[in-house]
Amino acid sequence: MGLALASWLLGAAPALAIVGPSTDGAALSSHIVMVLNRLGRTAGYCSGLVLAPTAVLTAAHCVPEGAAVKVHFRDEAGAPVLLDTEAVVRHPGYRADAIRTRERSIDLALIHLPARLPARFEATAIDAATPELGATFRLAGFGLTREGVATSSGQLRVALAVARQPLSPVLLWAQDRQGRGAGACTGDSGGPVFDARSDHALALMVWSSGAGALRCGALTQAIWLGPHRSWIEATMRAWGTAP
Repeated sequence: MGLALASWLLGAAPALAIVGPSTDGAALSSHIVMVLNRLGRTAGYCSGLVLAPTAVLTAAHCVPEGAAVKVHFRDEAGAPVLLDTEAVVRHPGYRADAIRTRERSIDLALIHLPARLPARFEATAIDAATPELGATFRLAGFGLTREGVATSSGQLRVALAVARQPLSPVLLWAQDRQGRGAGACTGDSGGPVFDARSDHALALMVWSSGAGALRCGALTQAIWLGPHRSWIEATMRAWGTAP
């Protein structure tokens, strides 16, 4: 779900995120940042989940090998802030060419920051989830609200989606219950899937598809975080960061 950008920063014009019907994500803004990457002449962006003042979880495909990675947010006055990153650790089960090779891939990566995020950001609890057909979740991210329109990104939005078949202990497959096209889009990779009633994160968005030739609005795929909590915690402890 990367999107080529002309520079590190997105445009300052107001924008939405999550295609289809969504709501403002201000209530969850203390848990989510943007993750920017630049590799050669190509740049992209994703969303990221705050796990500690110096640790952010995102999708591994959002932080490719060799890329310069920054964490982006806006300060209390609305001015853009870019933070350097100290380390990026991809899950050992991540396979960048998994689609071509038809391998299982754990598309997760942890980012270590050398400086703490502002106090308004809060560590997010990770809960294990038992897949249940029809269960409702909240998708949150900074991605596009209009597929293919780069200016329709940058503002945190939230949409409701429900679990659909196939049920899996590895992946969540979610869709808009009412069929109005709400779902992840470009830039929402690395964004969290929250419980419907709490700020606990259950999964991380990694892929989406749409109707026909579209890539957004029909189906959102996310990795359950519970099975990987031990890897997350061990990596953070190695950095001296308490999970």
